[in-house]
Amino acid sequence: MVNEEQQHVLYIIACAAGAAVQLYDHIPLLQADGWQVCVILTPSATGFVENERLTQLTGHPVRSSYKRPGDPDVLPPADALLVFPATFNTINKWALGISDNLALGLLCEFTGMKVPILAVPVVRKGKLAEHPAFGRSLKLLEEYGVHIFYHPELYPPRNEVPGGMLVSEVRKLKGDM
Repeated sequence: MVNEEQQHVLYIIACAAGAAVQLYDHIPLLQADGWQVCVILTPSATGFVENERLTQLTGHPVRSSYKRPGDPDVLPPADALLVFPATFNTINKWALGISDNLALGLLCEFTGMKVPILAVPVVRKGKLAEHPAFGRSLKLLEEYGVHIFYHPELYPPRNEVPGGMLVSEVRKLKGDM
């Protein structure tokens, strides 16, 4: 196992979608690939996963709200971000620079800082994915340098990416660090 101080730090920004429970399986795979993982949830995502279980898996507290001014940061600085599961709502707000919660605030901040980010939307083809704002938002995020992995035709119906593929895509972020 790689020493924690030598590992790259990956923040997972998780949104309110059923796929959030896959974090329990994906986190150990990412850790085995050499990442120190920290989880930040959107406020709505807190109802989809168990904070305590994620804390036990990562060894770090799960964050979903801003800290108070003067409070120390409880997470190590991020080297890269994974947005999984990324929802229609978060993708569109993020692309517009709307920062109305901690998760979106970090996404906007790290996008501006050019920190490597991989977004994996879990949006059903033929439904919300067809809304014109969604496609525009994905293109805009790509223009900002965000890596988008959205292939619902390969992983139907909502881009249900298997863990091994997710790790492979996250590994590519190391080339941008």
